[in-house]
Amino acid sequence: MFARWVMTGAMALWGAVAAVAEDRPVVVELFTSQGCSSCPPADAFLGLLAPRDDVIALAFHVDYWDYIGWKDIFGSPVNSARQKAYAKHAGRRAIYTPQMIVDGKADVVGTHPMDVTDLIAQYRETPRTIDLDIERVPPDLVEISARALRSHTKPLLVQIVRYQPEAHVKIDRGENAGHKLTYSNIVTDWKIVGEWDGARPYSARVQAPGDAPVVVLIQRMGPGAIEAAARLR
Repeated sequence: MFARWVMTGAMALWGAVAAVAEDRPVVVELFTSQGCSSCPPADAFLGLLAPRDDVIALAFHVDYWDYIGWKDIFGSPVNSARQKAYAKHAGRRAIYTPQMIVDGKADVVGTHPMDVTDLIAQYRETPRTIDLDIERVPPDLVEISARALRSHTKPLLVQIVRYQPEAHVKIDRGENAGHKLTYSNIVTDWKIVGEWDGARPYSARVQAPGDAPVVVLIQRMGPGAIEAAARLR
């Protein structure tokens, strides 16, 4: 069943995957759990998005399903809190898995690949409001440089995200017991490094030790819309 679902998604995405990388990548955040039986198809779909240059796909594993028989080895209360903050900002009373948030704006069921694909195409055409550049500074720093292309009425949050590109996990208990599942772009660290009003150019050097990919997000408070994103693989 999972394989058939993934093949359907792959065919639907074929043209988009072959597209030339865009100057403005779209951020897709998946809130998932190894203890959720509905999540493996969404995890597989995120795996299709992960190699794309015009998409920054991030898997935020939550911890609130750990009690039903399997503790997600990547689960974090920080990730659960981020998902709850999205729900509160949007006026939603409940959270669920698998959920995808596209560019900080749209809430989509993670098993609806065509809806996600349509949103990626839509937001990829949205004009940039911020120029963002990031660069590694040896041995363990990342330099962030940003310039607003229009005025912003509310402060923006500058965030840094690290992720593990891939992992294979054998699930022994819970709803997915007996499956060996592949996970992509697993968020291992996420933190706010500063606030910015956009009035003047932003510049900062941030600790980012190790070889893991680095993502920088500039996002409206809430959390709300992601105005700029950049990645170093």
